[in-house]
Amino acid sequence: MQTKKLGSLGLEIPLVGLGCMGMTSFEGADVYGKADEKESIATIHRSLELGGNFLDTADLYGPHFNEQLVAKAISGNRDRYIIATKFGYEIDDNGRMTWKLNASPDYIRKSIERSLKNLNTDVIDLYYLHRPDPKVPIEETIGAMAELVQAGKIKYIGVSEIDADLIRRAHAVAPITAVQNEVSLFSRDVETNGVLDTVNELGIGLVAYSPLGRGFLTGELKSPEDMAADDFRRQIPRFQGQQFYKNIELVKELEKMADEKGYSTSQLAIAWLIQKGITPIPGTKRVKYVEQNIEATNIRLTEAELQKIEEILPAHADTGNRSFDLPE
Repeated sequence: MQTKKLGSLGLEIPLVGLGCMGMTSFEGADVYGKADEKESIATIHRSLELGGNFLDTADLYGPHFNEQLVAKAISGNRDRYIIATKFGYEIDDNGRMTWKLNASPDYIRKSIERSLKNLNTDVIDLYYLHRPDPKVPIEETIGAMAELVQAGKIKYIGVSEIDADLIRRAHAVAPITAVQNEVSLFSRDVETNGVLDTVNELGIGLVAYSPLGRGFLTGELKSPEDMAADDFRRQIPRFQGQQFYKNIELVKELEKMADEKGYSTSQLAIAWLIQKGITPIPGTKRVKYVEQNIEATNIRLTEAELQKIEEILPAHADTGNRSFDLPE
């Protein structure tokens, strides 16, 4: 697989990363269906064989279990992988989520040591602030992260789910390598809220989580019943009521386009992001899907095809709210 520079500080990554969140349960519940450790590890190994060595996890996932699974998968091959993880949601000393944001310097120092231990590594390649903490100035948070770079605990700094103003403030303190926001054909806010323009201006890479619209763009969802009763997506407005069926109609139009070219809707969505200079990190725990996702890096969309996509799903298309309120 081809590689690219993420940001302007020298980090080189493949065109597609691998989101690992769904590979473990979350507080006892499965995410995107039942997780299987053996299959998940096989997926990570197959991704590496195909050049996909950019793995994305977070201390929140599990909590902790996801980082620990990644550590098991990369054991003996640490130097061949680029590991990104995140901090920012407070986890208590018993390993339980508090659902409070905490980006204070003291909590950052605690979080990094915990993630280093979970990942069984001496250094994390890309360390993200998972969400800005409104109680802590972004300057304090990034300053503490810059100290981790100086201490050799992390190589590059990232921020996630952040607006253009905070990106500028963060980058003024220490160089930001990557911004990770939700970006897909169903979530194009970065194109209208200044984030894409800002990262391009400042030389920061943009990483897209949920690049397949949390499963909508796979074409596998036909009705709400296709999601398990405890699937967290049932809480998201985009997946509810008439909005669900409106979105399915949009996906059908993309399916027709993909079918004409002999690839899947997922591959079309991934190729579209890559052509925009954005790095998708589709999440999967299945070997066959990681193979399909990486194969999408070979697709080159024509100007006519890009225009057709714009007609089906323009940046301002109403696909419903993409998120739900977290517990206080």
